[in-house]
Amino acid sequence: MNENEVRERAWAMPLTSPIYPRGPYRFMKREFLVISYRTDPKLLRTIVPAPLKPAGEGIVKMEFIRMPDSTGFGDYTESGQVIPVTFKGRPGTYSHNMFLNDDAPIAGGREIWGFPKKLANPSLRVDKDVLVGTLDYGDIRVATGTMGYKHIPFDPKKAFEAVTGDNYLLKIIPHVDCTPRICELVRYRCQDVTIHGAWQGPAALQLFEHALAPVAQLPVLEVVGAVHILTDLTLGLGEVVHDYLAK
Repeated sequence: MNENEVRERAWAMPLTSPIYPRGPYRFMKREFLVISYRTDPKLLRTIVPAPLKPAGEGIVKMEFIRMPDSTGFGDYTESGQVIPVTFKGRPGTYSHNMFLNDDAPIAGGREIWGFPKKLANPSLRVDKDVLVGTLDYGDIRVATGTMGYKHIPFDPKKAFEAVTGDNYLLKIIPHVDCTPRICELVRYRCQDVTIHGAWQGPAALQLFEHALAPVAQLPVLEVVGAVHILTDLTLGLGEVVHDYLAK
């Protein structure tokens, strides 16, 4: 393989058998449980990277997401925390951390967009009359969220707006000497969204201390709401909106 062939084929690693295919990536029957809670606003100001600014008076969203049918990535589950923010006055969310149980979307999410993904064991299921989301890191439980199953319909327009809003990621790729080779703020949106159903209801959330899955560093002071959304969508490829290494 000559150098030109390497350049033409170099898209993802390994060179001759990439761990994930090229996008776009379509998700069918994607299911969200999103529990919104209030934490200490001072903590958010130490976590959210400028030029993003925290919004929402200390609100954090704990997400549990089932993805049973996604092109290239297969069948997996994800959980994590996102923080409402603004960028140049425009609202969006910032992904603080994410945990999932499938190698391909971990690699693809980190390398393409900059999703802060780690390997863990999240789940989302129905237990009789309760929707239950859990997150285990190894054998240790670090989060449990519950919501009354389909108690109250949620406005489909609001669900659509929630799924299609601006989302921000801090993409970091190191050089061989461990200095940052890429350090960028990336914005992405979900596209071609179809809402199949949306509900709200009573909810509870517990977060547990863990050294490498530090969701409890943003403690729950008050649960302020929860939504359950069923949707199909395409995960849009991102755009760089700020380069931290630009001269």
